[in-house]
This record gives sequence, C-alpha cells and structure tokens, in this order.
Amino acid sequence: MIGQPYDLAGKRVFVAGHRGMVGSAIVRRLASEGCTILTAGRAELDLKDQAAVRAWFAANKPDAVFLAAAKVGGILANDSYPADFLYDNLMIEANIIEAAHVHGVEKLLFLGSSCIYPKFAPQPITEDALLTGQLESTNEWYAIAKIAGIKLAQAYRRQHGRDFISAMPTNLYGPGDNFDLQSSHVLPALMRKAHEAKLAGAATMEIWGSGSPRREFLHVDDLADACVFLMRTYSGESHVNVGFGDDVTILELVQMVTEAVGFTGEIVRDLSKPDGTPRKLMSADKLRAMGWSPAKSLRDGVAETYQWFLKQEGRERRLEL
Repeated sequence: MIGQPYDLAGKRVFVAGHRGMVGSAIVRRLASEGCTILTAGRAELDLKDQAAVRAWFAANKPDAVFLAAAKVGGILANDSYPADFLYDNLMIEANIIEAAHVHGVEKLLFLGSSCIYPKFAPQPITEDALLTGQLESTNEWYAIAKIAGIKLAQAYRRQHGRDFISAMPTNLYGPGDNFDLQSSHVLPALMRKAHEAKLAGAATMEIWGSGSPRREFLHVDDLADACVFLMRTYSGESHVNVGFGDDVTILELVQMVTEAVGFTGEIVRDLSKPDGTPRKLMSADKLRAMGWSPAKSLRDGVAETYQWFLKQEGRERRLEL
C-alpha cells in the first residue's frame, strides 16, 4: 500500500553495505535527496557483532536505513560454505533490524533476493509465491536467511508498529559488478568472456547450453531509484518485487553483450552443458501500479556497463605498472 510520504531531505540515512554493487548505487542515488549519508566499512563496524551495531546506532542516530549488506556468492560458494551464508546473513539483518527498533529509526528498507521464491514458482513470479514450494537447493542457505529478513521486518511492524519494508530485486548488473569468470553471474561473465575473445582476436566464443532459457535483468541504478521510491512512498507488510518486467533469451543477451564489446566472431553453443531453469521472471505489476518503472533499457545498460568495466580494467592495469 502507498503510505504517508516520507521525505528523506534533512534525514540521517545509513546505507549498510555501501561498498557493494547495490549499496554503492543507493549512495549515488541518495546524493540528490538532500540527506546526510552515513556509512561504515568493515574495519569500522562488524555487522555480525550485536553490541558493536547497537553502539554504532546509538552514536550515529540514523533516521532511515537501507539494509543492503549481505554475504553473497555463487553456487560453488553457497554449496561449500552453507553455515557461513546462513549465519552471517542472519546476524547482519537481525542486528541491524533490532538496533533500528531499539534506537527509534523512522524507516528501514530490507533488500532480499529473487532466490527467496520456490524453484518451480509459476511465471511471472508474484509476491504471494513466497513459501509456497521447495527452494532451489544450490542457494537455499542464502534464500532462507533472506526469507528470515523479510519476516523479521514484518514481525517488528506487527509487534512494534515499525515502518520496516522489504524489496526483492531480480538479477542485477551494472557498475560494481563481479566480472570474475569463476564466480560471476551470467551477464558480467559473458561480458568478460567477449572482452577477452576480442582482445585475443578469437574467431569464436563458446557459451553453455542452447541459449534458449529466458532471464530478466535490471540495472543496479534502476534498483537504487526503486529503493528510494519505496522508501518515500510505500508502507506495507508485504515485500515488493523490483524487476524489469520483461526477459530475454540468453542468446539475445549474448548478442547485446558482443555488440557492446565489439566482438564479431561466431557464437558457438556447447549443447553438452546444462541450460538451467527454462525461465525465471518476477512480476513487476505491484511496483508498476505504484507508479515506478525502470529508466534504462537492457541494451543501453549493457553498453554503459561495458564502458565502466573498461575504466576499471584500465585502472587496475595502471596500478599493476
């Protein structure tokens, strides 16, 4: 539901996880809101330490909180360190939400992940699909922690009347993404692969599977804008999906990436490799009905992200020299 307008101007706003892709995008977006942005790096504050988090809140007195901090990783990391992914994320969200309550934070937005939904949820996935089926086994530890965060925000709203809300983003990309071929998600992995193929003058570039599965992607700056929109306008117990509202095939994504990179070789599909889930699309109807929609097309966002990637590559090369 649309709540009473919450004006961020003049507020002290804590962005937990400000160095991550999502947190840094929220910091960029808040620069135009006339608020004081509060951040705390790991050396300054261990978010898993309850006493330290409470002391930080007491000393810094934030009015609003964007909870973007989390321990994240790919399938291999989730499978190798299930206890870390469950414990660390439970502690981070529990400590921040409890401290926000104890110290009278006016509004808090908790950021989850689309992996909270059942593996076989009907497409497009609506908010009410939560807890209706079995999770994807490869990241269930992370998903369970994120579901607990949603429920914790709801519980503080019910029991204490706190204006704590949750948003669930779809697959994200953009500045600050991870481009490591061993641990990155599909879009940045394809971008690095195409970049390296171009530099090597390769005639071909291989992709896994048929390229037919469909996936949804949202630029992280659009997510940040949606988070600010929700913080200012939404007050409700239900979490809200934040997605693009449309999807593309992996092969269509590959074509956009190679176009942005300038790789003109042949795309070779390795049909011995798995395709994965045929489709994963979140419903964007609830957020659209509130009046928000993304600004960046996928094609433009991919091109901008590649330019950011090139700048980072150049910066790293200069540091090595």
